[in-house]
Amino acid sequence: MEKVIEPILQPGFYIPLGKSISIFIIGTFITLLVAYSCRNILSKFTSKTKTETDDYILNVVIKTIKPLGLVLSFSFAWVILPFEGTVDTFFLGVTKLICLILIVRLLNKIVLRVIQRWALKIDDSSISSMLKSLSPMLRAVIWGIGSVFYLQNIGVQMAAIWALLSAGGIGAGLALKDPVQEFFEYITILLDKPFQNGEFINIDNIWATVERVGVRSTRLRSLSGEVIIMSNSALTSGVISNYAEMNYRRLVTRIGVVYETPVAKMKEIPGLIKKIVDSVNDASFDRCHFIEFGDFNLCFELVYYIPTSNYVRAMEAQQKINLEIMDLFEKENIAFAFPTQTINLQK
Repeated sequence: MEKVIEPILQPGFYIPLGKSISIFIIGTFITLLVAYSCRNILSKFTSKTKTETDDYILNVVIKTIKPLGLVLSFSFAWVILPFEGTVDTFFLGVTKLICLILIVRLLNKIVLRVIQRWALKIDDSSISSMLKSLSPMLRAVIWGIGSVFYLQNIGVQMAAIWALLSAGGIGAGLALKDPVQEFFEYITILLDKPFQNGEFINIDNIWATVERVGVRSTRLRSLSGEVIIMSNSALTSGVISNYAEMNYRRLVTRIGVVYETPVAKMKEIPGLIKKIVDSVNDASFDRCHFIEFGDFNLCFELVYYIPTSNYVRAMEAQQKINLEIMDLFEKENIAFAFPTQTINLQK
């Protein structure tokens, strides 16, 4: 304590003290002048834009300029004073730390604001959620870089710290191998979009609706109602059938009639079935052909499309067509074939 008070008791101390106070006052005046100029000059340009992001950034910068300018003014003023040793190192270290905190907070606010604005512009909920989920990581990275810069600036030997971080990074990498892999698979799902929330998919004979894509796993709801949790790596490594991306469904139906059906009726069947399919709103006729002489029937193959990805609507259209075909065959006295065997006995 005596070493600290000793410079103050010296007669020559008051001259640098006056210079120090003058520097602090001038620095404070310049800080206020810069903040005032930024607010009045730059606000004229930001007020002309439609977005509010530049206004937010300007306000954050102005709010940071004032405390940062005062801390820098105090730092320059302190250098003039004849303090040495631990006290001088301590106060300079504190001022550098305060400057670091102010700058890092400023960068974090600007970066996060830009990311949020970017996420709102993207017309994709999955990409927007990914950008928002990466915000804490970006904040931590900025703080980490600022901390390293501060430690180097105050003279800390970084070699030992880098060696410790390297060893810890290797251990953390081995321990977090699977979570990190699942996270990158999560990024892959969001970018490649094999499926999205609410879509109906099939993977490994699992038919389910996607409820939520998580950082480590994806939550599915099966047809029977239970919740299925699958890791993201299992999803990306499997073969996924996404029925939500279907523009239409192709349905193939085989119709067998008995061998006793007259040839004239056989020729009429494709045209009659075409009229039935065309009469259904949710169906588009493709073809109907007599394709083979079966073991117990004469087989027709009917192919038509249903332009919808809704499974229930597709089944309703198929049911209507099947019932209309049954009604048609009944009116035309055309009999459906069923599996039979004829046994000939010889005496």
